[in-house]
Amino acid sequence: LALYGMVVITAGFSGLLSFSFLAVAIGSDYWYIIDVNKANQSDLEDLSSHSGLWRIREDSHKVIVTLLPLSLLLVVLGGICGLVSSLARNPSLLAGSASYFLFCSLFTLSGLSVYVSYCQRARELLEPEILASVHVSYGWSLGMACLSFSLEVTAGLLLMLAARMAHLMGHDHGVTIIAMA
Repeated sequence: LALYGMVVITAGFSGLLSFSFLAVAIGSDYWYIIDVNKANQSDLEDLSSHSGLWRIREDSHKVIVTLLPLSLLLVVLGGICGLVSSLARNPSLLAGSASYFLFCSLFTLSGLSVYVSYCQRARELLEPEILASVHVSYGWSLGMACLSFSLEVTAGLLLMLAARMAHLMGHDHGVTIIAMA
């Protein structure tokens, strides 16, 4: 029972951290960093900048602005389901919550994939001489979103483990039907 509690608490903590990291990432402006090599291009010094999700307004980027906040909302709902199912110690509910968390992670991964693809496409549009004097990289915001994805998967897997543990402990009650005579 103590091991079950540790697994559930760790899953909850992973889900909470996942939510926090994704919320910070979505709200920050350090997804993409552009540093101009000042030694070679003194007239481009003011072009060094950073970019977030909310600065770019193209159609393909709107998918990212939709997927990542949706993922954030789904993580909140998954956390509620995970809490209820862990308190009930019902293997079926725990497995459902685990599957839900893994499903949520697909939204986060999809949003990250679309963002990286968008950035690669934008980078390919730059002329080679500009790329020679500019260093572009992903920032800490993208790293936080990637970490959030990893924690969503971790929470899902831990809830799956908790479902198995609850089943082995004999808490496979299913639905109790109350009959009135």
